[in-house]
Amino acid sequence: MAALLLAACQQQPAAREETQTQRIALADARAVHADAIPSPDTKAARWRVRGDGQGIDFGDAGQAPLMTLDCAIGDGEPTMHIIRHAAALPGQSALFPVIGNGMRSRFLADARLADEGDAGEWRWEATLPASDPQLDVFAGNRPLTATLPGRGMLEIRASRIPGEFLDWCRKSGQVARPRQSEDDGPTG
Repeated sequence: MAALLLAACQQQPAAREETQTQRIALADARAVHADAIPSPDTKAARWRVRGDGQGIDFGDAGQAPLMTLDCAIGDGEPTMHIIRHAAALPGQSALFPVIGNGMRSRFLADARLADEGDAGEWRWEATLPASDPQLDVFAGNRPLTATLPGRGMLEIRASRIPGEFLDWCRKSGQVARPRQSEDDGPTG
């Protein structure tokens, strides 16, 4: 028995030599992250219909948009893209709450690389079927707040444009024809 204990003790120092501690600086162990930015001033910002009619941008005239609602109409169900134009890093995800019109919606936004036309911008994007009831936060004409953690809050003044755009997208881009008279039923 003593021989077994002696043999075990002789092997223990060899095991200690194999496991070595490695020291690293605390700064090197931290994950890379983007710095928080303050909320942008949106007093003069407005919704604008994009030239192609497939989206609306919120921001100051003549400046890059702060937020975009984009509608993709294809063979299947229309898709709505909510884009928050703020710095993002690859692989990031966040909940993007939008509050207004009597609703609180939380959209899962991921960092996505924009198309080439946007100069390789990494931005936040949430994609949903246009029929998703969470999008009803844009229906109506009350003010909205849209907060992206670390990227500030957008205070969006009341406008009918987001609701009309959502309705247009849900109808796959079909525009209802106006009634000819009060007696006519709904058309389109």
